[in-house]
Amino acid sequence: MYAIVETGGKQFRVTTGDVVRVPKLAGEIGSELELGVLALFHGDENGVKTGADAGSAKVKATIAGNGRAKKILVFKFKRKKQYKRTQGHRQDYTEVKIGDIVA
Repeated sequence: MYAIVETGGKQFRVTTGDVVRVPKLAGEIGSELELGVLALFHGDENGVKTGADAGSAKVKATIAGNGRAKKILVFKFKRKKQYKRTQGHRQDYTEVKIGDIVA
C-alpha cells in the first residue's frame, strides 16, 4: 500500500519505511507529525481511494534531519549587450521518515 501526500506545495509518493526529502518543515529532529493524504492505493481489491474517501486517511511521520541541497547556478545572459549575471541557490529541506499509513 502507498499514499500520495502533499507538503510544501509538492506531492510525494510514500510507503511505510521511506525516507523522503520535503521542503523545510518547522519542528525538532525526532518529533512526530501527520501528513494529509490526497490518494491512497491498496494492493488488493479495494483499489484506489481519492478525494473525500482518502480525506480521513493519515500518514504518520518522524522528522529524521534537516539540511541544504546541492548548489544550483542561475545564469542570466543577453547576447550582444554585455549582460551576464550569475547567482547561486541552495534549497533547505527536511528528511522525513514515514511510519504508518492509517486508512
